[in-house]
Amino acid sequence: MVDHQARRGGAPRSPSMAEVAARAGVSHQTVSRVLNDASLVKEETRLRVLAAIEELGYRRNYAARLLATNRSRRIGIVSAHLALYGPSMIATAVQEAGQAEGYGVSLEGLTVFSPDALGGAVDRLSELAVEAIVVAVAHREAAEMTRSLRLAVPVVMVQGVDAGQPLAAGIDQEAGALLAVGHLLDLGHRHVAHVSGPRDWVEADHRRDGWRQAHEVRGMLPGSELDGDWSAASGYRAGLKIADDRDVTAVFAGNDQMALGLMRALHERGRRVPEDISVVGYDDVPESAFYWPALTTVTQDFSELGRRALGLALAAVRGEEDATVEQIEPTLTVRASTAPPAAAGATG
Repeated sequence: MVDHQARRGGAPRSPSMAEVAARAGVSHQTVSRVLNDASLVKEETRLRVLAAIEELGYRRNYAARLLATNRSRRIGIVSAHLALYGPSMIATAVQEAGQAEGYGVSLEGLTVFSPDALGGAVDRLSELAVEAIVVAVAHREAAEMTRSLRLAVPVVMVQGVDAGQPLAAGIDQEAGALLAVGHLLDLGHRHVAHVSGPRDWVEADHRRDGWRQAHEVRGMLPGSELDGDWSAASGYRAGLKIADDRDVTAVFAGNDQMALGLMRALHERGRRVPEDISVVGYDDVPESAFYWPALTTVTQDFSELGRRALGLALAAVRGEEDATVEQIEPTLTVRASTAPPAAAGATG
């Protein structure tokens, strides 16, 4: 017998689903299937799992009853990089949408994204008998990793998704970049530079695609691209390089934090915003209206994203495995950081 007397004062610690899986020699997904629907598991395996549950004292009755009836009224969400504005807002929006519909929402935040980290988060949510799981991870591998887990409950993706993708809610990142860069080109700028997000983020790719497309539809070539990592520090480093290029008159930053660092570097090098260089960001963080100058940026409706994600999750619980929703169109919030290029202003 495994001694689960551990915590302070000798209080018993309830074993986890992972411990049950290890004792039975199966995956945590198999344990979840046994609790959910024994017909999906071979009888020999089912009996081995039940024996492990009994031996370890796993809280089988609670979890099995809720999973079997789908009556927990609880949704799980797995999110990575919660220190960033977008992921934190998505997690908050899903929680608020769940509460509005009478559902509890359990959050698992990942500091590092990997198969083991994702599997562990799903394991912990499964122990809470969630009816569906929302995965808010924008890494390129997120969807494939999630599919490989073969979960017993529906999964909804909310970042790095494509239009028309089943059980996926998202904001049209390419359309947002088109708005941002189109605004600069319409002001008279040419060859807009871009400070991009990390290469392994799907949303960074979509914003990069919009930057390129905005030039292509006007028969123009895009400006230089500099790699960032969403941080203000990476925007600052890019800004030092941009400040030395006197041909650059406009920059599209992949998010507002990088735009902040960019503008700091430009100010330090004596390049005025927007008189010398116009800057557009992405996300419309609450502080962006108080940058100096106030930042022109792309606004995303995270509250609506949360509502659509929850709606898909509940539809999937009802058996609508191919439910879809339209992507949300972002908007452009124009402030003081953009203006026509100085040469155009002098000749206009």
